[in-house]
Amino acid sequence: MKLKVKSISNIGGVVKAPPSKSYSHRAVILASLAEGTSRLYDMLFSEDTLASINVCRTLGAQITQNDDYLEVVGTGGKLHNSSDEPIDLANSGTTLRLMTSVSGLSDNDVILTGDDSLQTRPMDLLIGAIKNLGIEATSLNDNGKAPILIKSGYVGGETNISGSVSSQYISSILVSSPLSDKGVTLFVLPEFKSRPYVDMTLDIMKKFGVHVLKGFYVKHEDCTKEHKTCRVDEFKVKKQQYKACNYTVEGDYSSASYLLACIAINGGHAKILNLFKNSKQGDKLILDILKRMGADITVHDDYVEISSDGKLKGIDVNLSNAPDLLITVAVLAAMAEGTTNITGVKHARVKETDRIDTTCRQLEKLNCQLEEFEDGMSITGGVSSGTVDSCGDHRLAMAFSLIGLKHDVGIINGEVFDVSFPNFIESMAEIGFELELV
Repeated sequence: MKLKVKSISNIGGVVKAPPSKSYSHRAVILASLAEGTSRLYDMLFSEDTLASINVCRTLGAQITQNDDYLEVVGTGGKLHNSSDEPIDLANSGTTLRLMTSVSGLSDNDVILTGDDSLQTRPMDLLIGAIKNLGIEATSLNDNGKAPILIKSGYVGGETNISGSVSSQYISSILVSSPLSDKGVTLFVLPEFKSRPYVDMTLDIMKKFGVHVLKGFYVKHEDCTKEHKTCRVDEFKVKKQQYKACNYTVEGDYSSASYLLACIAINGGHAKILNLFKNSKQGDKLILDILKRMGADITVHDDYVEISSDGKLKGIDVNLSNAPDLLITVAVLAAMAEGTTNITGVKHARVKETDRIDTTCRQLEKLNCQLEEFEDGMSITGGVSSGTVDSCGDHRLAMAFSLIGLKHDVGIINGEVFDVSFPNFIESMAEIGFELELV
């Protein structure tokens, strides 16, 4: 289906940001590992988070959706795979990565798989790292990707992993480690990308009663030519038990970026509710980016106000800690005056798509001037009308719809926003930007 603009009127108003996808994944997984019954309020129910709910049910958690909350009766860490078939995670890379380590806690074998796109995601670094902890995980196609067979057994001990590819590998080991036989010491080797996502993991682990000791040391060898020394992060997780709790999921800065960018590009004023001032989400960086591009931003304790005259300017921005903002920022750059240089997102090449390549190719269809680099892109403002393809990437579909504020643009396969923001069309309509699928 094609996503396109239906009408535009009086852009602005008040709208609630959708719940955080990252926190929703982690909340249901930790509640499923905990002792007791948890109530999860304001959960996001999207294609991705439903994959996490499904696999947790399959491994023994009792999960019931009520009107106001999701009730999870935890397993106490005693998992058992009730399925004789591979567990289908659809397109959820977060679920695949987090649950690969967690599945090592099951008392029987688990096979995790997903759709064609999910089966292109690299998993070999994580598979290698958890082998040192006693978990035997095997890529059934012998290519370091799903489907993955995980055998029972999680001894614990020491391991290390590169932080340059995906923070989800790190979070996967951390989330599962307190339930291992011996606990885990994890060393994250340079360079550590997307660190705020790991901070989010540690934050919610603490809410469910598990504490992690963290530190670092400086390494004086085997670093890059440019750096004589480098930092190695260390996480120590003793054997512990997750405890059930009542948990409210905060708003998602990644998804809110489309609401905020809509005001910034068109001009207007809006309040975006459920965005917390003290959030640990790395994508909170969108506020600083929009401010530097020319919008007025006021941050309150639990909401954000934005005003704009629609005149944005190009900036230089490093997105190493907020790669999910890449496509939103690229679209903002294409709608701004001057040139925007985006760097630090080489790891965005292993998302739902190679997001650097896909974003550049679709912007070129709209006659945008740009230059692609290994870790980012340089974009000079100015686009024309046309048709692009989401390439199955939910973030591309949502971000490129914003070009429709000023140009006639249609997005083929535009319905994929369901992956992370099921009520995207309804939320955008609340601030006067009406989209439709045709």
